[in-house]
Amino acid sequence: MTSIFLSAIKWQSGGQPEIIAFCADIGQEEELDGLEVKALETGAAKCIIEDLREEFARDFIFPMFQAGAIYEGQYLLGTSIARPLIAKRMVEIARAENADAIAHGATGKGNDQVRFELAAAALAPELRVIAPWREERFRKQFPGRSEMIAFAKANGIPVEATAQKPYSMDRNLLHISYESGVLEDPWFDASSPEMRAMYKLSVPPEAAPNEPEYVEVEFHRGNCIAVNGRSSSPLEVVQTLNKLGGKHGIGRVDIVENRFVGMKSRGVYETPGGTILHFGHRQMETLTMDREVMHLRDSLVPKYSELVYNGFWFSPEREALQALITETQRGVSGLVRLKLYKGNVIVAGRKSPKSLYDPKIATMEADNSAYGQSDATGFIRLNALRLRLRAASKGDFPRSP
Repeated sequence: MTSIFLSAIKWQSGGQPEIIAFCADIGQEEELDGLEVKALETGAAKCIIEDLREEFARDFIFPMFQAGAIYEGQYLLGTSIARPLIAKRMVEIARAENADAIAHGATGKGNDQVRFELAAAALAPELRVIAPWREERFRKQFPGRSEMIAFAKANGIPVEATAQKPYSMDRNLLHISYESGVLEDPWFDASSPEMRAMYKLSVPPEAAPNEPEYVEVEFHRGNCIAVNGRSSSPLEVVQTLNKLGGKHGIGRVDIVENRFVGMKSRGVYETPGGTILHFGHRQMETLTMDREVMHLRDSLVPKYSELVYNGFWFSPEREALQALITETQRGVSGLVRLKLYKGNVIVAGRKSPKSLYDPKIATMEADNSAYGQSDATGFIRLNALRLRLRAASKGDFPRSP
């Protein structure tokens, strides 16, 4: 997206109003190198780059992981959750700079345009939004990514995408996503040897160490507060787990997903630390969360995930759900031991002072006073009543007199 945004600056400059470029540092690493110079040379009057990584981890990633959010059963929402933070800071800067509009480089076919603009509408409805990819005059000059790449090359704008590697890459603290180009063919094998150079956060599972590695993650009220006994900030937790997960080939997924705008798209994602965190959090919940509370929360996971994916982070319904999520996490505290091995995260133990598991009750050994097994007879009979009545109504067995 950086190349599109900077090319849009170049395209809009020259007789146009003053343009202020903004980049949120949310963990793009080397992608930020030389960005300010690039922005100024392509027409921006000013370039603002801000380190938002800690806020990203604390106020966006962690609340989402408390909710157990995962879109369509596979996607850990790495791109989706970054957009509301970027939009939030963008409109704050726009107001501080007395700007009357904000602009983004998202295409007219993707989800990001919706996410940015819904967030802006919720936070700063007075600001106009400029979306070059949706303007006819822009699309005439740049019908697609290949024309944009050629334009960037002709104007001396360095971009990582090339005609030979035309896939799109979006990186942040939580993940990297890859789309477009060769990946548009869902039959194409993105895990093949010739694609190994594409991945940046993880090794292929088959190239991971032959010996497993153990990691302990500690939770307090649903948030990870320590890794291997070392107290850590949310940012440090994600960074540490990213390194561990990447080393063992964890967190790669290849998905055909349903975009909010209506079409299906194919994406490849690397989320090493997030995969460990998601799994470990769930293991802690199994030990500490009440059954009905867990089932209620789980029933809301698809809705919560959809709200994040579709760009409704700043909506009243997401905020209401978050309040419920926070309440469900009050007892989710304790330690989980995990084994990392060739792309897999395997639970190797969990314990908690808030545990609802009682071996005296769960044991299959001799009866004790904690649970009377004969009590189950009435329990089963009451739960079977409607089934027996239904069977009788169908004539499956004679009704008792």
